[in-house]
Amino acid sequence: MIPSRFPSATSAPAGPVLRATIEYDGGRYRGWQAQLNARTVQGTLLAAARELWGPGVRVHGAGRTDAGVHALGQVASVHLSPRARAGDPEEALRRWNDLLPPDVNVLSLAPAAPTFHARHDAVRRVYRYRIARRRTGFGKPFVYWTRDALDVGAMDRAARLLQGRHDFRSFCENPEGHDSTIVVVEHAAVTAPPDAEGLVLVRVCASHFLWKMVRRVVGILLEVGAGRMTEAQVARLLVERTGDPARLTVPPSGLFLESVGYPGDPEPVPPHPLRPAF
Repeated sequence: MIPSRFPSATSAPAGPVLRATIEYDGGRYRGWQAQLNARTVQGTLLAAARELWGPGVRVHGAGRTDAGVHALGQVASVHLSPRARAGDPEEALRRWNDLLPPDVNVLSLAPAAPTFHARHDAVRRVYRYRIARRRTGFGKPFVYWTRDALDVGAMDRAARLLQGRHDFRSFCENPEGHDSTIVVVEHAAVTAPPDAEGLVLVRVCASHFLWKMVRRVVGILLEVGAGRMTEAQVARLLVERTGDPARLTVPPSGLFLESVGYPGDPEPVPPHPLRPAF
């Protein structure tokens, strides 16, 4: 969600490339991107990967999740040095996970094309935000609890106004740091799953996202659900510049990078609404 500055796929080392799918609890991390003097998901994966494959390895993620944001299906391209051997993927998966802390888990690892790059080749990303309508003693790190009585139908109608090609400048932290604030939203919906009492899910699918965009979208939808904002006011946010989304930004605890799609991938199956229970 922060604008990327990764090198192009053509500058990747001419060694084996692997595609990894990763889940993580972002609560202890300062986001995905490796930083000096900060614990990050990318830095944690990279340290373990270097121990496994040597110092020339690189790990590039499909999205730079913010501090405290989680992932159910982050995708990373693992670029090995020309002299490194990828080895058996199943064995490498087991060994890599053995080197990682329990809140970061590599779900799958497979050979990829030499030109594969997790960020550059991605065509869609799906984020979900989990809202709790009841107090919970166990789920607090993975939901945002609201005391408001929510009109989920109104929230869903407002979410669908965001579909299409729009300028999300008002929903973006530091818009000047992005090449463009235009985003094409393929799908946006709000549901109350019948098999997850008290839970409301916001799911948004787009080719890419701006910094803090999803958390600000959710903040606006919560205002609609509580009756403090109308659908017409939401529509105006896409053509007018306002600080309302920034003021209403929700915490990162409920936000998950659900999946990342690439050309030829099948349509993703949404995880069960109660995940990350297991």
